[in-house]
Amino acid sequence: MKREIKPSPAVVEPIAVGDIGDVGEWLQTQASRYRLQWLLAHADDGVIWGKINETGQLITAATVAPEVSPPLRPETVQQAQLFAEYGELLLWRDGDNEWHARLIRQPADDEPPTFTHAIDEPQILWGTDPKRLGSGFTLMSDGAQGLRHAVPLVVSGKYSEENRPLRLLVRHYLKDDENGFTRISASRLVALKLENAK
Repeated sequence: MKREIKPSPAVVEPIAVGDIGDVGEWLQTQASRYRLQWLLAHADDGVIWGKINETGQLITAATVAPEVSPPLRPETVQQAQLFAEYGELLLWRDGDNEWHARLIRQPADDEPPTFTHAIDEPQILWGTDPKRLGSGFTLMSDGAQGLRHAVPLVVSGKYSEENRPLRLLVRHYLKDDENGFTRISASRLVALKLENAK
C-alpha cells in the first residue's frame, strides 16, 4: 500500500493530571470532555480495550471478558490512549511513577496548528476467529497459540490469516528537522475498524 502525505492540521497540548485516583473514572471524564470514543491501555498484566457507550460510560473488556483482559487499575496501568477522529489523549506514567498526559487534536478555526501534514497507517490486529460478547465487544482468537483479545467492535464470520479484519488506524504527523529532512514527529491513534469484513 502506498503511503500518502495529506493535510492533517493538529495541535498538541499538555493536560493537567494531578491525583488520578480511579483511573477509569478519570479516563471517562476526559473522554467526555474531548469527545473521544475508544480506549487502548497497556498494563503490567495485559492489554485493555474499552469504549465509551451511548450514555457516556467507559466499558472495558474486563467487564465482558475478565479471563482475557485485566481491569483498569492505577497500580498496573503503564499508559492509556483515548482516541477518536477528533484527537487522542495519551496518559502515561514516568520512571518516578508520576502521571503525565497530552492531547493531540484538531485545531479550532483560528488556532495555529503544531502539525500540518500526516501519513495514515492502518495496522493489522490479531484475530481470525470472533466470538460475540456483551456490550458490543468481540473476543478475537488467532493461531495455534490461542492469542486472544476482546475488542470493542461487533465482528462476525471466520477469517483466514491472510484476511484479518481488524485495523487500528494510526496517524503519523510530519515535521521538518533542522537539516530540512521531513520526519515523523508524533503519532496518535485515530480509529478502530473492520476492513475486508465478510
